[in-house]
Amino acid sequence: MGIRAQSGSLAPGRVVGDGRYRLLAQFGVDERAAAHLWRARDGQLKRDVALTLLVGDPADAEAARLARRTLERAAHASKFGHGGVARVLDVLSLGSGVTSSEGLLGVVVAEWTKGSDLIDLVAQRPVAPAAAARMVQALAEAVDHAHQNGLVLGLDHPQRLRLTPDGALKLAFPGPLPEATLRDDVKALGAVLYLLLTGRWALPGGPAAIPAAPHSPNGRVIPPRSLVATVPVELSSLAVRTIEDGGHGGIRTSAAILRVLDQVAEAEERTQLIKAVGEDEAVAEPDGTVWTTKKPVKDVARRKKLAFGVTVLVVATVVILAWGGMMLINLFQGESKSSGPQINVAASPSSQVAPPSGEQPPPGQPTTPAPPGVGAAVQPSAVAVFNPGSKGDSPGRAKNTTDGDAGTGWKTDEYDKQFPVLKDGVGLIMTFKDPVNLSQLKIDAGSPGSKVEIRSADKKNPKLDETKVVGSGELAAGESTIALQQPQQAQYFIIWITQLGENDKGKFVTEIKELTFLPAG
Repeated sequence: MGIRAQSGSLAPGRVVGDGRYRLLAQFGVDERAAAHLWRARDGQLKRDVALTLLVGDPADAEAARLARRTLERAAHASKFGHGGVARVLDVLSLGSGVTSSEGLLGVVVAEWTKGSDLIDLVAQRPVAPAAAARMVQALAEAVDHAHQNGLVLGLDHPQRLRLTPDGALKLAFPGPLPEATLRDDVKALGAVLYLLLTGRWALPGGPAAIPAAPHSPNGRVIPPRSLVATVPVELSSLAVRTIEDGGHGGIRTSAAILRVLDQVAEAEERTQLIKAVGEDEAVAEPDGTVWTTKKPVKDVARRKKLAFGVTVLVVATVVILAWGGMMLINLFQGESKSSGPQINVAASPSSQVAPPSGEQPPPGQPTTPAPPGVGAAVQPSAVAVFNPGSKGDSPGRAKNTTDGDAGTGWKTDEYDKQFPVLKDGVGLIMTFKDPVNLSQLKIDAGSPGSKVEIRSADKKNPKLDETKVVGSGELAAGESTIALQQPQQAQYFIIWITQLGENDKGKFVTEIKELTFLPAG
């Protein structure tokens, strides 16, 4: 049997845990908690395990208290099962598996994770963006599952993670810090993504073997794309927005991270499919990487998916043609002789397009109660771009939306990706001289397909989570009327764009020409 570990003298061959575990190799030190991460051999069950050794003096009351808190959290996590987290097998504490002569305050025993060390993975070069997204996606699923069960995983140190043989990241050395929070887990996901993309660690307390991420003069972390030009904009933005605490555009939950990573994965699959069906062609990149595209081999599964997709497209086309035919029939029956129908988009999902005054709705279409009476339009005293955590989107043109001239207007920037990949949204905030009891809002837009929320606010510069959604709708080409759920009294209203329209260049943009505000009558 190996030599029993004495105070601070941890080395391969030593035995800890009252003689049960023989140390084999050290995989890191989390200095924030004096946690030494080891691979060890369980002498009783004859298997390798991962040990998180909490080193310290048992006479230090504060250190002992913090260690107990970590052990309690680890014991709680032993009931949690997920492929992204090594299963906690045992928790040893002073007097219960650990003797005072060992120089330890406690031990977390977990199953051993086969694979490679994360530090070794990024030591040579950053990971390809698509692979990095898949790795973090698996880890984010574990975090999301744990948070739903009220558990903090404590993965905010890269040496606690390992890459499994199937290419997934796994928390191999459980044992969260005493003060760790759910937010710390989410920030760690952003830091891990940053590390994979750049080879740099963007949170405090990282290992000396990894260089720290650079920061701008104002203290903000430099985006990964600024360090590695091949990093996609959406992944670069996701990493920074997840790490940073300040601003209005930050990402605070693992579920939000998963949504963005899903979109990135779908985009990558489309890219790979395009490459697969192209002609044989090899392109050499500046760094020596060679991309090869060739005609696909016969793949039964892929052909079935393609056939299914074509079938869905045909069915959708038939439905659209049938709908168009019904509309033409209604037109020739004299249902409407106006030059252009007005769309009444209510906040309720059951809202329907209201028929012209005096007409009956088409057979089978439910009637919609007439909107409440409205008064004369009111004019805001100021209009500005509402762009939390960002700049741009033509702030100087916001005032054009209330100048009475449909020839002028305001447009967002053109985006390569749909919201919320790069940010959650953008909008316009209206300030009225006095509070108004708003009932309806007419929006003359040039970007059909845009979706908006109408929000009320209590102050001029609110955070998004300080505003209240009072209506929503999808914009058509031309004028759309959005009826609020009920008349809303406020001095500040926001048109918050949650989905952009798409222009003929394949870019995402929303254009608003004129706004009309109608109070309750």
